[in-house]
Amino acid sequence: MSETSSEEARRIAQGARDRVHFEEEALALADQVYRVARGVSRSKEEAEDLMQETYARAFRSWASFTPGTNLRAWLLRILTNLNIDRGRRQQRTPDQQPLEEGDYFLYNRLEATSGETDEERILDRLSQDHVAEALAAVPHDFRDVLVLVDIGEFTYAEAAQILDIPIGTVMSRLHRGRRILKQQLAELALEAK
Repeated sequence: MSETSSEEARRIAQGARDRVHFEEEALALADQVYRVARGVSRSKEEAEDLMQETYARAFRSWASFTPGTNLRAWLLRILTNLNIDRGRRQQRTPDQQPLEEGDYFLYNRLEATSGETDEERILDRLSQDHVAEALAAVPHDFRDVLVLVDIGEFTYAEAAQILDIPIGTVMSRLHRGRRILKQQLAELALEAK
C-alpha cells in the first residue's frame, strides 16, 4: 500500500470516527431538543416531526458543526429555523388581542365574573392540555422565546444566540409573550368553569 493511499485511509477512518462521535453527542441531547420542540409545537406529533427534521438536517450537515462549540445551541438553532420556516408556510397571523391589558388579567377577569381570586381554584380549572392550548395560541415569534427561556431554561444570551436576535428583542418578546399567554390562560380558565 502506498503512503498516499494509507494516508487517505487514515483520513477516511478519522472522518468516520468524528461522525459517530458527533451523532452520539447529538443524540444525547434528544430529550432537551424534544422538550423545546414540544414547547413550540401545537401537538405531540408536530413536535416529533420537528425533532425528526432537526436531527435529519443536523446529520446531513454535521461537517459544518465546529467541534468545541455549543452543540445544544447549534441543534436548537436548526430546530428554531425549521419552526420559523414551518410558521411561514402556515402563514400564521399574529393574535389581534390587545397586548397591554395588565399583568393581572386572569385575576381581574375572574374577579369581574365570579368574585373568585383564589389562585388554587384557578389552577384547578386548568389542565395540562389547557396550558398547551394557550401556549399554541401565542404567535410563534413570542412562543419561541417563551419556550427557550421559561421551559428550556436558557439564559437570555443563549436564547438570543439560538434565535439569532438581540438580547433586547428576547426580553421584549418574552414580556409580550408572557402577557399573551396569561390572557390565553384566563380565557381558558373562564371557559373551564
